[in-house]
Amino acid sequence: MKKYKQLTSEQRYAIYLGLENGDTQRTIASLIGVSPSAVSRELQRNKDKRGGYSWRLAHEMAMERRERLPGNRATPEWIKQKVIRLVRKDWSPGQISGHLRKKENIRVSHETIYKWIREDKKAGGDLYKHCRHRLKHRKRPVGSVRGIPNRRSIRERPVEADGKRFGDFEMDTMIGADQSEAILTVTERKTNLVMIGELPRGRDSKGLAKVLCRMLLPYKDVIRTITTDNGLEFAAHERITEMLEAPVYFTDPYSAWQKGSIENANKLIRQYIPKGASFKNYPPDRLKRIQHRLNERPRKKLDFNTPKVEFYKQLM
Repeated sequence: MKKYKQLTSEQRYAIYLGLENGDTQRTIASLIGVSPSAVSRELQRNKDKRGGYSWRLAHEMAMERRERLPGNRATPEWIKQKVIRLVRKDWSPGQISGHLRKKENIRVSHETIYKWIREDKKAGGDLYKHCRHRLKHRKRPVGSVRGIPNRRSIRERPVEADGKRFGDFEMDTMIGADQSEAILTVTERKTNLVMIGELPRGRDSKGLAKVLCRMLLPYKDVIRTITTDNGLEFAAHERITEMLEAPVYFTDPYSAWQKGSIENANKLIRQYIPKGASFKNYPPDRLKRIQHRLNERPRKKLDFNTPKVEFYKQLM
């Protein structure tokens, strides 16, 4: 009998989006590669108090259940203090766990680290402020496909652009307190390198195309694809393709999980630029510092090496 495998946070996010879109459990299961019974079991086990489904709350509930399993042993205080120092450097629990295991042969799970952060918060501490989501549960907006001429669907994107090869990029925008304020975020899927660019003209599509080309022109020879959502700020995609000689693909409506790398990058950036903050307080030099800090944080996907190192290895 096949052993039940825990769902990932990305799969739970896809379930949430599918429910919002009115998809059946069978359709959702097919999209995320699990059985319909796995989706049904997930919804039954992780309902909120009103009977609804919040993907982030569901994931935390699952992690809480895992923490309660027998076998956990007390962690020495010196290890806990080492962990706390890394939390204050804005490293995620997953990054800390992987780094300590690989570099110092110290084993402490990311669930345990989250537990310490929650305990610290209940005691009035501020460790939670160093988590990208501050232990909150938030929803993401979704979009449509109207108003984008000659849009190229993600379903036309080569199957090789699966995040395992180098040169496939994703992009998105983040909006400031004033809806006219915006910044452009870009990531390379294989290495997770993050780039952040100021958009002086807000979500103007031609202005965005100009900023993106300036950011990526040094890497023009290695760009294979660019993937984004259906925001009208990306309507000048043909100009981008002309300048960078790389096709731009658009996700399906209500399918942010199809560009999961940039979604994750945006969450990391929000750790430094809180939702609702005015971008007037984040000039280009400050954005560069945030970019630099993110690219020097170890990632589990990279065997706890940094995006900066792995990206430039690919260019050598």
